[in-house]
Parts: sequence; C-alpha cells; structure tokens
Amino acid sequence: MPCGFAWAENARPEPSIPATVMRQTLVSLTAMFVSLALLVCGTTLLGTLLSLRLAAEGLSTATIGAVLVFHSIGFVLGTRVVTRLIRRVGQIRSFAAFAAVSCVVALVHPNLVWAPLWAVLRVASGFCMAGMVMILESWISGRATTHNRGTLLGIYQLVYFSFSALGQFLIGLTDPGQLPVFSLAAALVVLALVPLSLTREEAPTLPLAGRMRFGDLFRASPSAFLGAMAGGAISAGFLSMAPVYGYETAMEVDRIALYLTVAVLGAMVLQWPFGRLSDMFERRRVLGAFAVSVGLFAALLALMGDWSIWLLFGLTVPVFGITGCFYPVCLSMLNDRMETPDPVGASASLLFVFGLGTCAGPLLSAGSMAVLGPHGLFLFLAVTATGLAAVVSYRMRVSDEVPIEQQGRFVVMPATDAGPAIVELDPRIEADGGYAPVR
Repeated sequence: MPCGFAWAENARPEPSIPATVMRQTLVSLTAMFVSLALLVCGTTLLGTLLSLRLAAEGLSTATIGAVLVFHSIGFVLGTRVVTRLIRRVGQIRSFAAFAAVSCVVALVHPNLVWAPLWAVLRVASGFCMAGMVMILESWISGRATTHNRGTLLGIYQLVYFSFSALGQFLIGLTDPGQLPVFSLAAALVVLALVPLSLTREEAPTLPLAGRMRFGDLFRASPSAFLGAMAGGAISAGFLSMAPVYGYETAMEVDRIALYLTVAVLGAMVLQWPFGRLSDMFERRRVLGAFAVSVGLFAALLALMGDWSIWLLFGLTVPVFGITGCFYPVCLSMLNDRMETPDPVGASASLLFVFGLGTCAGPLLSAGSMAVLGPHGLFLFLAVTATGLAAVVSYRMRVSDEVPIEQQGRFVVMPATDAGPAIVELDPRIEADGGYAPVR
C-alpha cells in the first residue's frame, strides 16, 4: 500500500456512533436484501419468459397483452387486501405461503399453454408478489430512521434494478421453450424464503398508511396524477411487450435478453441525474420536457428502430430511463402542492395510481401492435407521452407555478412492483409522518 494511504495502528480513528449504528442496521437487513434480490430476479425472469413463450406459441399480440396484464391486476389487488392476511398469520408464514404458491404457478405454465389458465396464473403470481414485496419493504422500512432512510432506499433500488437486469439477462442463457428455465424461475422465487426464514430479527409491525381519495389527489395536482398513471402505462407496456416486439422482428433470444437488460440498467443510471433537474426548474416544466423527450425518442424508435441494433438500444435507453423519472417527479410535485397533513397516505395513493397505469399499459400497447405491427409498441409509447405533455402544457397555462425556492427536494422513488410500505423509506418523511422542512 502506498505510504500516503497508510495509517498507524494507534492513529486509526474510532468509528462514529452513527456509522456503527448504520453498519448494524445494514447487517440486520442483509437477509431482507438477499430475499429481495432472489425474488426480483425470479419474477423478472418469469415475466419475460412468458412473453416470449406466448409469442412462440403463435398467440395473437392482443391475446398476449390480455394475458400479461393480469399480473398487474393481481399485484394492484394484492396491495389492497394482503395486509389483513399478513397481520393474521404473521410475516414469515405469509411469505412462505406466497413463495410456495408462486413456485407452483411458475411450474404449471409450461405444462399447459392455454391463455385463460395463464391469465389466472398471472393474477395469482401478481397477488403473491404484492404480498412478498410488502413484507420485505415493511421489514426494511421498520428499521428506517430520519438518519438512514436515504441510504436504505438507495440500497433497495440498487438491489432491485441490478437483479431485475440479471433476471432479464438470464433469459439469454436459456431456452424459453424448455422446462428448466421455468424451474429456474421457480427456484429463485422459493429460495427467497430461505434468508427471511433464517433471520433472528423480530418482524416489524406493518405500516398503517392510509390513502387520499382520488378526487382529492387529482385536485391537488392533476399533472402529478396523470403523470404517474402515464408512467405506469409506459413502463408496463414496454416491459410486457418488448420481448414480443423482439420476437416478431426476428431478434435472437440472447439479443432480446441483452436489449431488456440494457433498458433496465439505463433506467437505473438515468433516474438520478435527470430527476435532479426537477430541483433546478419548476417541476411541471420538467415533467413536460420529459414527456416530450420520451415521445420524440419513441417516435424515432418506431421509424428507425429496425435500422440497426445500436440505434434500437441507443433510443430505448432514454425512453425507458426518462419514463422511470415520471413517478418520482410527480411525487415531488404532489408534495409541493398538497395541503393534507398525511403525506404518507398521499404517496401511497399516487403509487396506486401508478399501479392502475400498469394495468392499462400491456393492453393498450398490445392493441397498438395488433393494429400497426411490432412498431406499434413504440407508437403507443409516443402517443401516451405526447398526450401527457399536452396535459401538462395546458395545466401550466391555467394554474400557478410553485416557486423553485418553495419546492421540496427530489428523491428517486421506485414504483414498478413496489408496495405501499416503500413510501416509509422516503427520506423527506420525518418520524411523525410529516415532511421534513424544505432544503
């Protein structure tokens, strides 16, 4: 080691108390993050696998979209009802039940390819995913304090995006037409149970966050409401139907896997620098600029995406990456404008609006592809983003701006396959449930 970086043993500083506490917190949550990694990897692998298998079986694009949307429906339904079950039987037993059902569901798929059955299986898979995610999020948020929320949220997102990308990448190493890849997805999901089951930490109480009424949420910020819904529709529409687009344009399976992996990693990289722009400019302007950008890049994809693989990859990264900024920007915008004393409930409600968008995205994108061909996927993304830009532009003309100096700070918040407990990790929330002072 160069001498300039060496420390004498007696000169080594003692770790500070906050650092020691943070280290202990992270150690106590290691099992939760490992379980999250396995769960996300397995469910991502299964979702993309099903898109490819349905396309390979010759089902129509509209039918594929109709089947895949049931995962979002099951997930949104699960976020509304699983809390009672978890409270009744306990978190670890509930997680075990959800993991077991998810494992069986994954293994049933390759044995009978029948659209109505797969729709039912997707509902069950989404419902169980909601329960497992909620348990892991509540366990992580239960260790959150005003001093470590930001760090825990950052680790959560790093794990989520990284292993979501890994799940996409694994598709390229397998044959979607064979049983082993379904077994791999099932194994990853059920293995997520092991770290959680072996933890010696006491399970925290599930948060009791309420929700704002949709009417109150819309009146507080129509742009945030519609922006979150559009973000959900674009994200889910792309993730569900991009594998089908790849299949219909004769891409190899490993190339499709790489394509989706790059899109997910691009979203992870772009969210923070692009999102920070909302701290520098009025947030409706930022959301409008983002929507215009996504619409433009998506339109270019529809026109030139098949010119070269590099052009396809290069245009997709900003489309999916910038769309990932919609929800956190909308959440910050809502926080700036709401008058309710329950910011956690408002955030949970906006997350539910995002979930409703994910229920529409696969259907609409599949319908567009059925009518216009494979490139209809990108035309759907372009039209949705352009429509949002038009709404935001109108709202800017008819309502006042929030001065930049009165805006709260931007925080990257996940939304895809996230439960309401994730809002507890927002570092802007103080211990009493209110928002921390601006800046």
